[in-house]
Amino acid sequence: MSERRLPVYILLDTSGSMRGEPIHSVNVGLQALLSAMRQDPYALESVHLAIITFDTEAREYMPLTPLDEANIGEITTPQSGATFLGAALELLVKCVDNEVRKTQGGVKGDWRPLLFVMTDGSPSDLQAYRDAIVEIKKRNFGSIVACAAGPKAKTELLTELTDRVVRLDTLDSAAFISFFGWVSASISIGSSSAGINTQTTLPPPPPEINMVI
Repeated sequence: MSERRLPVYILLDTSGSMRGEPIHSVNVGLQALLSAMRQDPYALESVHLAIITFDTEAREYMPLTPLDEANIGEITTPQSGATFLGAALELLVKCVDNEVRKTQGGVKGDWRPLLFVMTDGSPSDLQAYRDAIVEIKKRNFGSIVACAAGPKAKTELLTELTDRVVRLDTLDSAAFISFFGWVSASISIGSSSAGINTQTTLPPPPPEINMVI
């Protein structure tokens, strides 16, 4: 019988406004997240990580991969372009439906997936975004955390997706490393408390991260 997995999906805004230091900082933060998670035996045993990036289109940058096999290369951004967060959520629904194992025939499926979304703007495809939220809410995530990065990110639209919205005031590497460190701590808690049916408890955020609600 295969082990129950804890699927973790990270959706990253790679639109043109993330060019330069912001996307470099995201890459540094992701590597820090991988290192931290690999030191956690609970996470190593259960966490499978997937990354979806979105700009003028959404793509599955890394399909659901066991933590010890995850290899995140350099994520890049286009010169300019839109922020199709709605398309990213639509792709996420397909990925969850294809990748997350359901309980069948007495064999328990995966734990409830965790979702972390980071954007520095607002969805260019607002109707698709709102339509996709309806589907996301049917997928029974253990926790959904949205991060509004920088001054142009619209927190009020993210609150339509989840009641766990955080804000980063700056787009520098210190802020992103703090954010991804906090994400890895949240995933660690999720992996050690998987199976509890309430929302995954989040650790208190570091000073660079402000809880919006």
